[in-house]
Amino acid sequence: MNKTIYSSFILLFFICMQNFCVFSQTNDFYDDQPTIPLGDVQIKVEGEIEQHYHVDFTKLPLRSVIVKEAVLDSEGDHFIGAYRYDGYSLYDILNEAVLKKANQAEFPPVIDLFVEVEGVNGDKAIFSWGEIYYPIHRHEIIIATQISRIVPSKTKDYWPLPGSPRVVAAADLHSHRYIENPKSIKVRSWNRPFVKHEEAKFTNKISLEIDGEKKMEIVPSSLKPPISKYSTVFYGRGRGIHGISTFEGKPLKNLLSTFFKINPQILMEGLLIVYGIDGYRSVFSCAEVMDRNDQEEILLVFNDNLDNPEAAGFRIFPACDFFSDRAVKAIEKIEVVFK
Repeated sequence: MNKTIYSSFILLFFICMQNFCVFSQTNDFYDDQPTIPLGDVQIKVEGEIEQHYHVDFTKLPLRSVIVKEAVLDSEGDHFIGAYRYDGYSLYDILNEAVLKKANQAEFPPVIDLFVEVEGVNGDKAIFSWGEIYYPIHRHEIIIATQISRIVPSKTKDYWPLPGSPRVVAAADLHSHRYIENPKSIKVRSWNRPFVKHEEAKFTNKISLEIDGEKKMEIVPSSLKPPISKYSTVFYGRGRGIHGISTFEGKPLKNLLSTFFKINPQILMEGLLIVYGIDGYRSVFSCAEVMDRNDQEEILLVFNDNLDNPEAAGFRIFPACDFFSDRAVKAIEKIEVVFK
């Protein structure tokens, strides 16, 4: 009798547990698989800041991003897997760093800053200050310390897992900036001399220089279709609202792709600098310009409406940014540097 009661109890227990597992499922697709630790990480922050420091991760919030990873290889694009990564954002890591720009006297704005993340094996990944602190979607560049697979419900593909902490840039189409075992973050500015023409407010040609070689002069007729059209609330960090604006232009990556093809090294370490004729300039990583997966492209725009004080001839519009500060106008030069 006792044995029968015990067996019935065990059967009832397993039925309840099965029901609990079914009904405890949530609408979140990204927590269905176990979370796997990737290990500890130690990082030093250095460069153009008042005081170098080692990151205390115990004081930082854990952030999560979801990614579909792919890489470029000899045969083209190659899919790796889909994952949720948890870790610590560069936004949080660098938030309390007091900047000490090498070119502070010449150019105080922070939009010519970039950071260089280096791994223990010497690999480096470049991120502009703008893609860390100006984007509409914050905290998408993280140092990941744990991971969970996002497994398709029908095919049950269990994607391979990395074995160590890594950089993750969720807006990248290809995952070449996902360097493993990062050890340092160096803050740098684009500290190069540049001739200012402060009286000039309008440009109708741009000098395009790629890896030290002048390639062409961009003129209005260079912006051939297809043309993209973005509407935005155009809002600056200093002056606030500029207006509800519509920008029509050519994605900068489409123009540049006629002169070079992206490769892993360019995506990891390449920089693009946009110079205004008045000395204003902004730094972008090649990856954020050439390799986005969010369709928030950086447009090259030409507007010759002289009645519009914002026209300025050539300018860029970074659709990925919350603030308008990197929308350099009256552009004189675009320089691409393969580091």
